[in-house]
Amino acid sequence: MSHAALLLPMLIVEAAFGYPWRWHPVMAAGALIDAAERRWNRGGATRQRMAGIALLLVLVALAVGIGGAIERVAGHGWGVLAVIVIGTTGLAQRSLHDHVAAVLRPLAAGDLPAARGAVGMIVGRDTAELDEAGVATAAIESLAESFCDGVVAPAFWFLLAGLPGLFAAKAINTADSMIGHRTERLAYFGWAAARADDVVNWLPARLSGALLCLAGRGGWRTMARDAPGHASPNGGWPEAAMAGVLDRQLGGVVRYDGEPAHRAVLGRGAPPDAADLARALGVYRVACLLLWLLVGMFAWLL
Repeated sequence: MSHAALLLPMLIVEAAFGYPWRWHPVMAAGALIDAAERRWNRGGATRQRMAGIALLLVLVALAVGIGGAIERVAGHGWGVLAVIVIGTTGLAQRSLHDHVAAVLRPLAAGDLPAARGAVGMIVGRDTAELDEAGVATAAIESLAESFCDGVVAPAFWFLLAGLPGLFAAKAINTADSMIGHRTERLAYFGWAAARADDVVNWLPARLSGALLCLAGRGGWRTMARDAPGHASPNGGWPEAAMAGVLDRQLGGVVRYDGEPAHRAVLGRGAPPDAADLARALGVYRVACLLLWLLVGMFAWLL
């Protein structure tokens, strides 16, 4: 069977059931990254950068090797069911929706402290003093960006390279989320992870933005105008697309560990509220459906 023919049921199964167990394969990658960072991130800038490159190569080699071994063992016939089930671990349609919905429920009910706590589970910024607009902005931005990182990018790489591609993309994304920050400690050690994530997500980010614009029937002009101004070469595309679709303003100043961070402003509307977060979830669901249709078209053609 083609990768597209496997990817479509994989997307549907993951959306229906999510990941029901407490342990996730990403946790193993995270443990390896954490251990390597503590042991290898030493010395001068050149040594740190080389150690970061070595860690990335190890992660990708393990991901590709494990993915390839699973596909070889599974073979054809009923073995493809194992590939489908295992492949769902690399997708996050259901968990992303559920985490954002967990922010929406208390926010819509006026329970701002609970909404702050819920959004704090999915973003890295300070949330203790966010108002309704701040909580809605954080949740919408996370929803849009994670649509790329957690749904479109892994699906894209599975379509191209099967489980090895999906696992490698997830390993790179996990490394970027853990060590790709531009802090004093990680500036050199995490350089390779951050640059690799930029490459892996370059096409998926633009595809994600296009799917969100199609799902929301608009937003193209805002995406084209504002996405290039985002600090990330990729994150601005789905975020700006969502800002345009909702006709609301995202981005702007946020705080990390009490320090202000100035980010590009996306969109020209008013700040979002709980109703806009609900609309964003609706757009996200339609965009996921459009992704299914796109994959189904490839399965039919191939």
